[in-house]
Amino acid sequence: MSHDTVLPAERTAHGSVSATRVGTRTYRGTNERGATVLIGPEEVPDAFSPGELFKLALAGCAGLSADRVIARRLGDDFDATFWAHGTSDEATNRYTAVDEEIVVAGLAGLDDAERAKLLDLVERSIERACTIARTVRDVVDLSTTVADVNGN
Repeated sequence: MSHDTVLPAERTAHGSVSATRVGTRTYRGTNERGATVLIGPEEVPDAFSPGELFKLALAGCAGLSADRVIARRLGDDFDATFWAHGTSDEATNRYTAVDEEIVVAGLAGLDDAERAKLLDLVERSIERACTIARTVRDVVDLSTTVADVNGN
């Protein structure tokens, strides 16, 4: 059997994803739309580890959750990068804390009141709409920092 063969599942439904073995400790993740990501240990070039995918899911979910709020204040073509920082605890082999850092260009152009309102709206949007954060918040300490690209 080829390592690229996707074995069918009996319970495949909307929202299902798969991880197909493509090599030793290396898998290709696929969603129902056909998008793929390589999953493997740090030694595998171009692969994400499961922990990196977890943090990427948090960062991406935060970005999707806050995108409209930021675009309404800064315009549709704003630049932002959503980071998720943290490493798993070696003793417990789990993530206990992840810090999300949102770096946005253009915050310095807002006055203090506008900036404070935007930061509040971003945090509330993420808290309300980010499914990943809502799912893990009771078991992982999540903190969020928002900064201008210049560090302000």
